[in-house]
Amino acid sequence: MSESSQILSSFPAKLYIIATPIGNISDITYRAIETLRLVDIIAAEDTRHSGKLLHHYQIKKPMFALHDHNERDRAKVLIEKIKGGLAIALISDAGTPLISDPGYHLVNECRAAGVDVVPIPGPSAVITALSSAGLATDRFTFEGFLPAKEKGKQDKLKALIEEKRTMVFYESPRRIMDTVKQIILIFGGERKLVIARELTKTFESFYSFPASEMLTWLEQDTNHCRGEFVLMVAGASLQEDRIPEDALNTLRLLKDQLPLKKAAALTAQIHQQKKNDLYKWGLENL
Repeated sequence: MSESSQILSSFPAKLYIIATPIGNISDITYRAIETLRLVDIIAAEDTRHSGKLLHHYQIKKPMFALHDHNERDRAKVLIEKIKGGLAIALISDAGTPLISDPGYHLVNECRAAGVDVVPIPGPSAVITALSSAGLATDRFTFEGFLPAKEKGKQDKLKALIEEKRTMVFYESPRRIMDTVKQIILIFGGERKLVIARELTKTFESFYSFPASEMLTWLEQDTNHCRGEFVLMVAGASLQEDRIPEDALNTLRLLKDQLPLKKAAALTAQIHQQKKNDLYKWGLENL
């Protein structure tokens, strides 16, 4: 038996969940590369796409297609291979598997079958976007892709209307503009949005605007709707929960004619609201 085959046969027979680059091919850990070199089989969402990454790092291993359409059927096959002594890696097209990518059924069935699952951490578009967005990150909720159909999208957003945590969505170029329109309709045009586009790639960019201004920006140039998007939405403020909409409308009107402090004081008198709450809301939203 050769030295390389001895190393291979001694590598533990487990399922390894390996994060891969989301854009820049250099964003991969040493541990990820080493594990990919040592496992017996690499299960990939798209074997042709992942083949380019493996070729770049001179990794030659048998590949096994595992995607949304075949995962339920093929999970049992992979589990039997692991039980038979083979080490298997799971990778997605980009980022961390299972985060809006295939793998849930495989991992769930591995746990149920007593097969060890080992995470090899690395890139994730959610965390990468949040780290540079300038929105609150102490508490956030990842919502993945919104439904494509209008009613489903509206229902989902309505269920989140009182969510105070920063909300993170993935969105496609074809639907980003419609999604912002629905956010304006349900959350209001003043809700702060941040778009992270083409993360870690050559044209990586961040754009931060109130929702109504974000829509204007998207409409200005068709190029603004190109690329891969992470859409982040500021959570509902405490002031929004306490202040009636008619008071906010009055504050908006008075702010056009008066300094914010004075507008807040007058609005408080008219609507019997707290001046400080109105003032804070104005600072955040006007």
